[in-house]
Amino acid sequence: MNLDFISRRAEIVKGIRTFFDGRGFLEVETPVRIAAPAPECHIDCPPVATGGFLRASPELQMKKLLAAGLGKIYQIGPCFRDGEKGSRHSPEFTMIEWYRRNADYLDIARDLESLLAALVASHRPPIIRLSVRDAYRDYAGWDPWTEFDQDRFDFDMATTIEPKLKEIGGGIFLMDYPVQAASLAKLHTPPAAGRRPPATSAQRWEFYWNGMELANCFTELCDEDEQRRRFAVSREERKALGEADYPPDEEFFSSLGRIGSAAGVALGVDRLVMVLTGAGDISSVRVGE
Repeated sequence: MNLDFISRRAEIVKGIRTFFDGRGFLEVETPVRIAAPAPECHIDCPPVATGGFLRASPELQMKKLLAAGLGKIYQIGPCFRDGEKGSRHSPEFTMIEWYRRNADYLDIARDLESLLAALVASHRPPIIRLSVRDAYRDYAGWDPWTEFDQDRFDFDMATTIEPKLKEIGGGIFLMDYPVQAASLAKLHTPPAAGRRPPATSAQRWEFYWNGMELANCFTELCDEDEQRRRFAVSREERKALGEADYPPDEEFFSSLGRIGSAAGVALGVDRLVMVLTGAGDISSVRVGE
């Protein structure tokens, strides 16, 4: 723990709140202990002895608030993941998520660019956009759209794509993922012949700053039947890997049809503080780590 980093962290979090409050977002607080996490592969929520799980994300609960009628919301709070510990990972970490009705992932990208401009008065790195398909074709030598393999996709992301993003440097939006890698995202509509992105792309981006993954965004899937189908697939994948099964969140499913359209993003506050302060380890920017 470094007190200079902790003081700077407080300033950054204050700046985040000032940014969203000034743009008409409502700050909300949802439960940390939940009954039914989203069944995502390789993301494990710690079980609670008295029942339920500690959340890996407040996403499902925040979408219920969109369905109830809120239009622009954000939340800063603790999240938890089993088995994650390292210089960039902690089993407990702080996340900000924000959601907007009647918006898509490009609107949220503009939000993030504006947030970074507000937090970094000078020396903000240039920001570019790179498609996932081009990244894999150019740097990993294969096309996940024609021969998708989840293990290969994840391995090459960690060992090839992310090191290349660090080499390029600056801010990079990695745009438009294969549908198999975005279970909560809306798909692109079929494009005109010969144009990209292909129909099997999901409206998802991840944002990297000098090779550090900071944020993950979707245009939200708001179709109950399709979301049920995708979560059923994810649950089967988790079972095949020996990971815990999570019960379905029926309230979440039934709320999707009332949202209409929306987009949202999860941004790691600890990692944002790391890149803004130059801290080399997540434990330096968290009290008590």
